[in-house]
Amino acid sequence: MPDKEFDDEFEALLAESARVAAEYDASDEDELVDPTQELSERHSLRRVKGFSTQLQDITEAENRELQLEKVVLVGVWTEGTSEMAENSLAELKALAETAGSEVMEGIIQRRDKPDPATYIGSGKVAELKQIVVATGADTVICDGELSPSQLRQLEEKIKVKVVDRTALILDIFAQHAKSKEGKAQVELAQIAYLLPRLRGWGDSLSRQAGGRAAGGAGIGGRGPGETKIETDRRKIRDKMAKLRKEIAEMRVARDTKRQERKRFNIPSVAIAGYTNAGKSSLLNRLTDAGVLVENALFATLDPTVRKSQTSDGRVYTLSDTVGFVRHLPHQLIDAFKSTLEEVSGSDVIVHVVDGSHPDPFEQIRAVREVIAEIGGGDIPEIIAINKVDVANPEVVMEILRKEPNSYAFSVRTGFGIEGLVYAIERSLPRPSVEINAVIPYDRGDLVHEIHERGEIFSEVYVEGGTAVHGRVDATLAAAIEKVQVRGE
Repeated sequence: MPDKEFDDEFEALLAESARVAAEYDASDEDELVDPTQELSERHSLRRVKGFSTQLQDITEAENRELQLEKVVLVGVWTEGTSEMAENSLAELKALAETAGSEVMEGIIQRRDKPDPATYIGSGKVAELKQIVVATGADTVICDGELSPSQLRQLEEKIKVKVVDRTALILDIFAQHAKSKEGKAQVELAQIAYLLPRLRGWGDSLSRQAGGRAAGGAGIGGRGPGETKIETDRRKIRDKMAKLRKEIAEMRVARDTKRQERKRFNIPSVAIAGYTNAGKSSLLNRLTDAGVLVENALFATLDPTVRKSQTSDGRVYTLSDTVGFVRHLPHQLIDAFKSTLEEVSGSDVIVHVVDGSHPDPFEQIRAVREVIAEIGGGDIPEIIAINKVDVANPEVVMEILRKEPNSYAFSVRTGFGIEGLVYAIERSLPRPSVEINAVIPYDRGDLVHEIHERGEIFSEVYVEGGTAVHGRVDATLAAAIEKVQVRGE
């Protein structure tokens, strides 16, 4: 009787395993959009020239969407070489253009540390104001995260909108988020960034609300003495709490899939790396996933999980995640925690590097910093150097020398793809139990499961059934032990 109960339970487990594996092939199909159509829609929704973002005397809390047109970039060079400072400003230029801006000018100031009052110092502020007037720019973007007082003082002196690197990245995320979860995560990051920077013009947010009898906030207000800015901050905190609750509810489905994958010992491979390094292109190449590909920063934000198979038939999953960037805003890391768990919970990380970038080692360092921050620092890593067809061969060779587990390839030409796939398969965790058994012919389902979830060293058809030598997980080994043909 116990044997029959075990068989019934295991057959149910096999059916559930097949369902889970099939689920990854059809993962999120209801949310899939034709990438060509999505790219066309994205390009049709560009910033409209003619809308001004110059400061106005408004009475409400500042919560305006960025309408970037002509911008001037400002960087502070505090460490490293001049080349590193120029690369940083070039990346800021790419971010600004991704947001829909036209970059008019860029300046870099050499300082020991940013000026606590105006970020670049009073002398450079005067020079910056002249550049803004001469170019007709309506926005200044600073290559760093500014404090609320720095933002306020710069805007007062330059008389145009000032945006820091964090706000710019958040704006790009807001443009590119497509799924309900992605939009909620971006909104949470945006208001977390906004909260300490909430301010108004003149003294409109400093006035006291008064009680109900005085025509004040009434029900929901904190009574006489609460200022308008305090009321707005409380509303923002309430909104943040609501968003966190919604995100927690939406992550249940993702967590369930991840738990089922672990339950059936399906290995997972996360494709991570710097933004625009070619992660989505690699996923498309390996699995025909149909993910949007665009030569832009943060083109894809929503994670995509697809089923794949090794050359000997083992099933594993490949997931494409949001791209990383230098100084990735901590608000985004907090908000995208459930998405980034696709990386921290994986068995292998394929770290895609843009081999054609002027400083690929800085990109590797930045990505590893974020991976360590989300708890994935100890996961086996494969360095995948993409775009070698256009990269400097000396730079590619230097990466290969310094990174022991690195492979050069090109998604566009197909060069090196086979070697990378072999490296991925070799890095997958191996099943723990070695078997050498004859499985009856009427239990072909078990042989199929060995192909799907285990490693087969040899497979021979004999009189009593299928003789299999290989490795499987403990659950499958126990099932095989129950039914195997034993010699007399």
